[in-house]
Amino acid sequence: MGTHLLTPRMAGLLDRIRRARRMPLHLMTPQEARAAYETAAEVLDLPRAPLARVEDLLLRAADGTPLAARLYAVDHAPRPGLLYLHGGGFVIGSLQTHDSLCRQLALRSGRAVVALDYRLAPEHRFPTAVDDAWSALRALAADPARFGLAPAPLAVGGDSAGGTLAAVAAIRARDAGLPLALQLLITPGTGAGADTPSHRLFGHGFLLDAEMVAWMFDHYIDAHERHDWRFAPLLADDLEGVAPACVVLAECDPLVDEGLAYADRLRAAGVPVALDLVRGVTHDFIKMGRALPEAAAALDFAAAALKTPEETPTP
Repeated sequence: MGTHLLTPRMAGLLDRIRRARRMPLHLMTPQEARAAYETAAEVLDLPRAPLARVEDLLLRAADGTPLAARLYAVDHAPRPGLLYLHGGGFVIGSLQTHDSLCRQLALRSGRAVVALDYRLAPEHRFPTAVDDAWSALRALAADPARFGLAPAPLAVGGDSAGGTLAAVAAIRARDAGLPLALQLLITPGTGAGADTPSHRLFGHGFLLDAEMVAWMFDHYIDAHERHDWRFAPLLADDLEGVAPACVVLAECDPLVDEGLAYADRLRAAGVPVALDLVRGVTHDFIKMGRALPEAAAALDFAAAALKTPEETPTP
């Protein structure tokens, strides 16, 4: 059910993944799943683009813990920054798994991308990742010159769970009076219950299975906390005044309904929203640029939204 919506290339990829018969990540320990994801995460991604500046950094969490980060830029000039938060359900993912994606965003947008290695569950459960993302955003905004960034409003972005963290960071920035240029939300989770029609339609056989979502949620957050807006930003009381949004969604993704609902809530609150609903592809398609032309097109859509006005060519 729902497979007729897939593009031929996407259907072929899913078929090859099924034939490989790899052990599902939700049957592994978090440590085993991280290692497996690290090995496979960039197999279908675009080749890592060479950039003039790729620099490892340290940012401090609120409790003083050093957090690894990596800056990507096309040159050594001060450029407006983008704090990028990787996907992986709050349990897996790293600087390495999203290296190619961050390089592409830096290359195509002209922004300096700062990827954050926020702390993962179950070792660090909710709301540690939320707080790490906020601490990093504040540090970059407080002293951009220290990181070679231009003194211009930051953007914040992420994919999947990283998109959730970016949406939450944008709300916290609004509340703190910290101006942001953009929130880039790629296939984000925004709801609490994994109970929308798209979760039922695309919950099996479309890459992000229902069992995997449940495994990630269980490792990250207790059931009684799941209606906290810092986990489910769709439940935030008020979205008025948050940063303009670029929302990139996949049609055949369990998370697509909550992504659309969040874009609708932003628009209803008067927030400008650029929405790209990419037909016929699944969750994580943005990292399949070797096989899917839709990935490069979505990267260009995001990059156009990220460009500052002076960088955007006039018609």
